[in-house]
Amino acid sequence: MALHPILSSLRRHKLAALLIVLEIAVACAILCNAVFVIRERLQRMQVTTGVAEHELVWIKTDGIDGDDAGARLERNLAALRGLAGVRSAALAFPLPLANTSMNFNPELDAAGTKHGPNIGMYLGSPGYLDTLGVKRVAGRDFAAAEYDAMDSWQPRSPAMLVTRALAARLWPGQDPLGQAFWVGGRRYAVIGVVDHLVRGDLRGSASEYAVMMAARPNRLFSGLYVLRVDPAARGRIVREAADTLLRLNPTMLVNDKGTYAELRAAYFRQDRAMAWLLAAVCAGLLAITALGIVGLTSFWVSQRSRQIGIRRALGATRGDILRYFQLENLLLVGAGIAAGMLLAYALNLLLMKHYELPRLPLSYLPVGALALWLLGQLAVLGPALRAAAVPPVVATRSV
Repeated sequence: MALHPILSSLRRHKLAALLIVLEIAVACAILCNAVFVIRERLQRMQVTTGVAEHELVWIKTDGIDGDDAGARLERNLAALRGLAGVRSAALAFPLPLANTSMNFNPELDAAGTKHGPNIGMYLGSPGYLDTLGVKRVAGRDFAAAEYDAMDSWQPRSPAMLVTRALAARLWPGQDPLGQAFWVGGRRYAVIGVVDHLVRGDLRGSASEYAVMMAARPNRLFSGLYVLRVDPAARGRIVREAADTLLRLNPTMLVNDKGTYAELRAAYFRQDRAMAWLLAAVCAGLLAITALGIVGLTSFWVSQRSRQIGIRRALGATRGDILRYFQLENLLLVGAGIAAGMLLAYALNLLLMKHYELPRLPLSYLPVGALALWLLGQLAVLGPALRAAAVPPVVATRSV
């Protein structure tokens, strides 16, 4: 089919053609970036934490003070371990995805001339690795003697476990066991490596830069009880554990409690809401774009009914008329997509600058283009079929 009649017709309707091209361009730019953001959020929500998520419950309290804090904390833990369905219990801080963390930048030599990346620290009482369900892939667990006292937030015990990701970052190509770094002038050495453990808050590629350290229960480390339980009894144990702590400590406040599944869901609540919102925006945008194409094509059909009738009278078939409008729409959508791809890239640069979004993969552009091309062809199909169905004698009499 010759393009000259189509281009000639579009030149006579420049404003309408420009509007539909602009609508397609904006839709393409927003659609590509919105789908990319949705995919990023969904991938973020699928993160592997490294703990036994479906077996954990937690109780957050206001802690215990006094010279006998250690003994009272041990009594509390013993009582919690005695509850039906509880496999183990420990004090730990923080929990992965708890939206709180302890962080530091280690010194990689004793002189303090080299510094490592920001690292998240986990602290726990005896047995907390087994309680969390963290999988060790090298080395050993803490020995009983390595659960030592603390100086403010910093544990005295020199032993630590590191994540596989942190070991690869700090000592690439080397055996991490026996390696060390310094924090506040104190040396910490690696005794083991764990497979996965994300920090209290996700930080992109540094989300698994974490260490696990050991401490005895004490007043500086006394507020978060973690229990590994029978998954079927999680709800009951949360209630019974809180009641047990309050019975043993009448002046204690239970600030929060729940299952780990609830904690994880709370952490990703905004990501989930954003994904749904962007999906709704995409659906609405596609619907508006389709309606715009339908409305414009219907207007053009009514305006060009005489032209259609003349073509039919000269021998054009219904298929010819249908292909005419589909090709015309294909040209408009193609122009809109070309502009939309440039606009999508510019929008992604803006999002990268202000919202730390990764660069938009080029693969999203042809996918968005294909979606809009299909949408355009489907949207124009109805008006084009109506145009093709107009009898020549009726069309040539219309004014």
